[in-house]
This record gives sequence, C-alpha cells and structure tokens, in this order.
Amino acid sequence: MRLVLLVPCILLGTVEIPVHADELKPETNAAFDRYIAVTEARMDDDVRRDEFLVIDRLPASRRQEAYEQVHQNQIYIEELHTQKDNLPIAIPNGLIHHWAGVMFIPKATLSEAIGVIEDYSNQSNTYSPEVRRSKLIEQNGNEAKIYIQFANKLFITVVLNVYFDVSDAQFGSTRRQATSRSTRIAEVVNPGGADEFERPADSNHGYMWRFNNYWRIDERDGGVYIQNESITLSRAFPPILSWVFTPLTNSVPSDVLFRLLTDTRKVVTKSGLTPK
Repeated sequence: MRLVLLVPCILLGTVEIPVHADELKPETNAAFDRYIAVTEARMDDDVRRDEFLVIDRLPASRRQEAYEQVHQNQIYIEELHTQKDNLPIAIPNGLIHHWAGVMFIPKATLSEAIGVIEDYSNQSNTYSPEVRRSKLIEQNGNEAKIYIQFANKLFITVVLNVYFDVSDAQFGSTRRQATSRSTRIAEVVNPGGADEFERPADSNHGYMWRFNNYWRIDERDGGVYIQNESITLSRAFPPILSWVFTPLTNSVPSDVLFRLLTDTRKVVTKSGLTPK
C-alpha cells in the first residue's frame, strides 16, 4: 500500500527518493565496454553492407514506411538492444539505454548539418535547456576534446559535467560520422550557484556513468538524413523500486533524443544556408 501511495507523490514531485551513492563497479564498466565493442563492430558492418542508417536494416515493408515517415517531417525513433551470438549482453548492477533516431531535412547539405552538430562551443544555445554549458577544449584534425554540462529533470534535477573524446570519419563525399565517447562524468552540486562544485567520484549516484553518442549524416534524395544513436550506462534500481522507476527512466532517452533532433533541425533550417 505504501508503494501504491508513493507513486503519485513521486510523479507530483512531493516526495524525493533518496538515492545513495553507488560507485561504478569494475564488472559493470567492463560489461559496458563489451556492449560498445559489439555495437561498434555492428556499425562498421552497416557501412560495409550499405546500411548506413538504422532504418536501412529494417525489413523491406517497414523500411519503406520509415522512409515515408521521415519524409513527412516526422522523426523515426527506435530502442536498440545489442546482442552477442543472439544473446543479451548482461550488465551487472547497471542499465543500458540504447536509442537511435532518424530525421530528414530537405534541401540541406552535409556541410550545413555537420556545421551545426560540431559547433561545440555553441551547443548550449542550440540544445538548451538540456545543455547548460559547452566548450571545445582541443581540436587536432579529425579528433577533438569537448566539455558539455547536461541538465535533466525526472524526479529531481540532475546536472552532470561530461568530457568527451570526439572523432570524425568521412565515408565518401556524402556520408559523415561523428563519434563522442565520454572520458569523465561528474555530478554537479548547487548548479549555477556561487558554491557550485563537482561531487567526488565515490559520491556519484549513478544517474549516468558512461555515455557514447554517434551522429551519422547522409546527403541524398535532395536533402540530408541525420541520425543520432546514443548509449548510456546508469545504475540499476533496487528490485522493490525497479517496477516503478525503470519504465520511467527508460522513457527519458527517447524524449531527449526527440528534442535533440528537433533542435538540430531548427538550427540547420534557420542557419540561412538552407533554402526555405
């Protein structure tokens, strides 16, 4: 009965769930690395098979529907689950959130799209309020180091400082991929205040332990297809609460992905480079 009464209070924000610090365990980190290795191997195979976008891997009838969907100014979103030898990859003490979304911007070009996506110093304007701060730290050819401060609210507002290594790969003259892999994630206490500071690693609550992000841009059919595929690792909830929180937290990446692509479309379209 207490759990039944707790749910509406949580959703209304009248009860804050205490979440103890939960350090990323070596076995959880290793499992995430295995998941990424298998996923990135699949991505390489996709390029070789000319299945550059996730919708290209769909059965023929569903693939046609997905292309019609994005050509009607809609966004195709799919939750993904990487497997090895047709079996799920176990993530002990952790949860994988793996989503991909595709949209189409008519009359846009690859250079216009990548110009917005890789404008790291301006992402706090493009993707506000999810991105509060952003900065290009270092650029070395097709590789870069960047900093982004993310904010998201579910039960409480969580602010994270995330540092990424970024690599950029070109596939012919019309396809591009930008890959970001987190190298450090720290929770922020009192964000925006004079006493703002980062929590020590051993005080991390596990809202997001690891984050990999993959952009793909494909220029054809009179415009550009833009795909974002994101993979995050977070803590697992205790069994007594998982039935409440796991479905809710699983919806967050989908919502964030939708807004990410929508904001990207707006900036590319309004850049002045894309004909109306």
